[in-house]
Amino acid sequence: MSTVEQHTASPREQNHSQGSAMAWWVWILAVTFVVYLFSFQTGYAIVNENVRSDLSLSIEQVGTIAAIYTWAFAICQFFGGALLDRLGSRKVLPASIALVTVGIFLFANANSYSMLLLSQIVVAIGSCTGFVGAGYVGGKWFGMAKFSFMFGLVQVFAALTSAFSQNLIALALTYTTWRGLFNGTAVFGILLLILGAIYIRDPVPVVSNAKAGVGDFFSSVLRNMLQVARIGHVWIASLNGAATFGVMLALGVVWAPKLLKVHGLSDMTASLGASMLWLGLAAGSAVFPRWSDVIQRRKLPMLVGAAVQLLALLGLIYMPLGAGLAFVLCFVFGFANGAHMLAFSTAADVVQPSQIGTSAAIVNGIMFIIGGVLMARPGVRIALGLEQGIEPASLALAQYAALPGIAALIIAVVLSAVMKETYPPAQT
Repeated sequence: MSTVEQHTASPREQNHSQGSAMAWWVWILAVTFVVYLFSFQTGYAIVNENVRSDLSLSIEQVGTIAAIYTWAFAICQFFGGALLDRLGSRKVLPASIALVTVGIFLFANANSYSMLLLSQIVVAIGSCTGFVGAGYVGGKWFGMAKFSFMFGLVQVFAALTSAFSQNLIALALTYTTWRGLFNGTAVFGILLLILGAIYIRDPVPVVSNAKAGVGDFFSSVLRNMLQVARIGHVWIASLNGAATFGVMLALGVVWAPKLLKVHGLSDMTASLGASMLWLGLAAGSAVFPRWSDVIQRRKLPMLVGAAVQLLALLGLIYMPLGAGLAFVLCFVFGFANGAHMLAFSTAADVVQPSQIGTSAAIVNGIMFIIGGVLMARPGVRIALGLEQGIEPASLALAQYAALPGIAALIIAVVLSAVMKETYPPAQT
């Protein structure tokens, strides 16, 4: 008996043309999911002090909560892209939306450190197909020729929303508690789940492997992952993106407001400065993929982005800052980080079209593993610095804590300089 069974498409699953109105609607729903989960993730940078106060957490626990999400997300991420390649967006994304919504409810009602960690793990499992899922939808519904542009556009919207949501969350906290805020966020997730279950689909219905066992299915997923993982350039792209985006995550999710407050900025001004990171990323995510396509190069834009990020970080750490210069440096840092989107593009250049979800997931997974380390290390180094007698809440302590981020960006510059050029010689 055959183990492969292709089901008859229902009216909602009939083939649709690329670039059609339905393509845009499915893409909008996928991007809305990314925006939803990014807003929760980056909102933690604003509410973590409130959470810390309410639950009597240590500064190290605050960093670990963000890091545990990142690590759990990264582990699940390796399977998320392969699941999309095997099952399609229709079967995967609504389930992911449901998990993220449940996780946010858990976070909003957590009464202990362990419950906060559990909520982050649940959100991470659901989130693992969010960003790569939107990239997958863009590639399938608009064609591989527009993959880089559409993936960059996903990051534009995600980063823009992250920037504004941080300011809105800071404002909302003057009127409500962090618990009330995130309970409301979870209610929005229910609405998104309903829309996703009704409308998210694939342009061509994915073949159902309904009669294959669970073991066979996961074996096929692992084989697909191993095929992609054997390509050395995928790892170079992943490490490059991980170094640059990992530092961005560390600053944007946890440490930027604290760093700016060390420079003497008020709480509200520091939050606004942190949001400039995401505004910069939104702009850079539109510019760098487009620049790459115009000059038909991946390597040069990635090298420029990593170098500018490094210089901006050094400025944020070692220069005396007022609000204006802090905002400019945060924006420039985020803008240069837009080049990390090309890690997905250069990895996609060297795999088969049927493996774009898997390659994106491997790149994103490694980004978040290293991002988790870069989130957690400043908190650990702050504790070490205090033991060594460095003055609390001082610029010297911030400089000591930031050394892992500086090292990561130096590595990114080196990797960008030595990586091979992969831009396809003929792309239509």
